[in-house]
Amino acid sequence: MSRVLTRQALTRAVLARQHLLARTDLTPAAMVEHLVGLQAQAVPDPPYLGLWSRLEGFRPDALTELLEQRAVVRVGLQRGTIHLVTADNCLTLRPLLQPVLDRALRGSYGKQLTGVDLAAVAARGRELVEQEPRTFQQLGALLGPEFPAGPPAALAQAVRALLPLVQVPPRGIWGRSGPAAHTTAEHWLGRPLDPSPSLERMVLRYLAAFGPATGADVQQWSGLTGLGPVLKRLAPELEVFEDEQGRVLYDLPDAPRPDERTPVPVRLLAPFDNLLLSHADRSRVVPEEYRRRVMTVNGLVPGTLLVDGRVAGVWRLSGGTLTIRPFAPLRRADLTGAQAEGARLLDFTGGERLVVEQPE
Repeated sequence: MSRVLTRQALTRAVLARQHLLARTDLTPAAMVEHLVGLQAQAVPDPPYLGLWSRLEGFRPDALTELLEQRAVVRVGLQRGTIHLVTADNCLTLRPLLQPVLDRALRGSYGKQLTGVDLAAVAARGRELVEQEPRTFQQLGALLGPEFPAGPPAALAQAVRALLPLVQVPPRGIWGRSGPAAHTTAEHWLGRPLDPSPSLERMVLRYLAAFGPATGADVQQWSGLTGLGPVLKRLAPELEVFEDEQGRVLYDLPDAPRPDERTPVPVRLLAPFDNLLLSHADRSRVVPEEYRRRVMTVNGLVPGTLLVDGRVAGVWRLSGGTLTIRPFAPLRRADLTGAQAEGARLLDFTGGERLVVEQPE
């Protein structure tokens, strides 16, 4: 019979792998590698804040330098959303996740591109973005006259789906940012895509950062479907557990699984933090009663407050004031922890004022 992992045990296991039980002295590049990327569709703050919450002594210029040196890039990957990943991971993950981009193209713009030669659009798009980085608006305007059967916006999105486009700096740079201009990963990095990437390796890396997990969790994180056979092939080298609902959980044998009574510090997570978005069952970190206050109908995910490893509020930084809004009154020790984390965040961002709005 498989060992049962309680919700509390699952919470602590994933927090340990996310380095949210204790900050670490890993380098920023090593952390980006370990997390298999940081969600980065909002600019520029979330990846910087995601590293701040996990790394001891992290400062913004450390990530800025990696972006400018092309050691990390911003590219559409898991679930078709923009992630910040290492250059090596970009070249390996992008071909593995091509089906996700293909599905998105069929669903959103496919009907507008009926009769259009998509291979020709991709080839011409590659020429244009490798001449110089282009925004999607610029790319659509250039492609439109050559492919009049397709709307310019749809043509640009076809290029996004069919080619491994990276967003070039200053897009995503702390304190600067800029328009979302794109070129190909091969052109930007001077190397080809991985010709034989491994799905098995990708799944093992997911478990190292987000496990223990079900097959549905892996699919939710990646956006891929049909990963059951991959997990079956890996099963002999994995530990197998069950959650309290009887679902099968897979894990690496030597991965950390702290005792469910392990103390958990208060943490502030970045908007769109991967911890909140990488499981089909998010209850290990997002209580059901708060889910709609965090996973909003318009797709925005605010910065969140973690208490005992689970979302207990949200935060916002505006005009130099950091406002933390717990969903329920905090105990004295948790309030002290929230204030300490808030002070750290103000130091990191250069903010000046902290407000904790305890509910009645």
